Amino acid sequence: MWEQMMAFLKSWFIYPGLNWDLMLVGIGLALVFGAIWLCAHWPPLFRKHWLWAVAVVSAFLTLLAVVFVQIPLQHYTGVALMHFWSQETLINWLMLAGIPGVLLSGLVQEGAKMVPMVSWWWRSGRNINPRLGLAIGALAGAGFGIFEAVWAHNQVLMSGWTWQAVQTDGLLALIPFWDRFWAVAFHIAVSALVGYGLARGRGWQFYLIASGLHGLINYIVVPYRKGMLTFNQVEIYLAAAAVLVVLAALWLRWRKREEEEPVEPAETIEPTGIDI
Repeated sequence: MWEQMMAFLKSWFIYPGLNWDLMLVGIGLALVFGAIWLCAHWPPLFRKHWLWAVAVVSAFLTLLAVVFVQIPLQHYTGVALMHFWSQETLINWLMLAGIPGVLLSGLVQEGAKMVPMVSWWWRSGRNINPRLGLAIGALAGAGFGIFEAVWAHNQVLMSGWTWQAVQTDGLLALIPFWDRFWAVAFHIAVSALVGYGLARGRGWQFYLIASGLHGLINYIVVPYRKGMLTFNQVEIYLAAAAVLVVLAALWLRWRKREEEEPVEPAETIEPTGIDI
C-alpha cells in the first residue's frame, strides 16, 4: 500500500511524456475555473493578502490528508468488509458497501480544508464576520479544487487527448474539463459553507454537512459502477449538485443582514495565544 500511496503522491507533481505546452493548458484551465467561481464569492484577496496563504496551505494539506489518511482508511475499511463478507456479496451489495468509502473521502478532505480556517478562527479570537468566514472557506476550497483540477487535466492530457479529439468526438471530448469545472465550483462552495459555520460558532455542524455533501456527490460513482446510470447522467448529477451547493453559499454571501455592520471588522482582534 505504501508504494501505491507514494505513486499517487508523485502523480500530482510528475507528468512523464507530457509536453510543457499541454501542461500549461491544464494549469491555465484550472486557474480560469477557480477564478470564475471565486469571482462569484468576491473574496477580498487584495485587501487581505493572507487569504492567498489559506489557499496554498489548503491545497497541499488536503493532498497530504488524501494520501496519508484517506487512502489507508479506505484500504483498511475494505479489508474489514472483506473479513466479514465475500467479494461476491460486497459486489451484490455495492450500493451499501460503497457508503463507508465515500463518507471517508468527505470527512478527510473537508477536515483538511478546515485546518487553515480553524487556525485563523482561533488567532482572530474566534470572532470573524460571517462574510469573511465565507471568503476564508472559499479560498480554502479553491486551493485544493484548483490543485486537483491541474492534476486531473494533466492526467487526461497524458492519456493522449489532443485538440483533434474535439473535431472527432465533438463536445464529448470536453467532458473531463466540464467535470473539473463543476468540481472546482463544488470545492469552493462547500468549504465556504464551513467557513460561514465557523464564523457563526457552528463549525462542527457545518463540517458534518459539508462532509455529507462531499460524500453524496462522490456516491454517484457507485450506481454508475453498478450500471444503473449512464456517464452523461452522472455528469448531469454532478453539475446539478454543484449548482445547488453554489447557490446556497452565494445566498449566504450576498444576502443583506441587518445585524451586520456594512464594513467588515479587522481580521485580527487580540491573539489568544492558541494556534493550530
